[in-house]
Amino acid sequence: MSSAASPSTKGRKGKSKASKSVSRSAKAGLEFPVGRIARFLKEGKYAERVNAGAPVYLAAVLEYLADEVLELAGNQARLSKKNRISPRHIQLAVRNDEELTKLYGNVIIPSAGVVPKIHQNLFPASILEREKEAKRTSQDF
Repeated sequence: MSSAASPSTKGRKGKSKASKSVSRSAKAGLEFPVGRIARFLKEGKYAERVNAGAPVYLAAVLEYLADEVLELAGNQARLSKKNRISPRHIQLAVRNDEELTKLYGNVIIPSAGVVPKIHQNLFPASILEREKEAKRTSQDF
């Protein structure tokens, strides 16, 4: 008999009949949904056209920021001897990191409280004098 292709695979040339589709998130190695971000970019009318790489890049940036904040917040929760991250832990994590503080400068996190800080003028004079003396005698180069 001849080696002609069967009718079910005609025109496919090497592909199996039931090939699985792979999401754009999986192709990019991301957890954030690339397809959903692409849809939001299109529906939001931010531009007439959206390049195929734009939602992938945006998803990667958002995933990185979320990962960074959650890692720092998890460390704060661990310091507080808690197993669950609360808004307070996110607030402390963001405000203790210089770059995230700049990014989240005007953001108010509900139920997070304030970062503990004592103004320099409220310290007794003796403590301030000791700190100044310690700075003068330090051997830092």
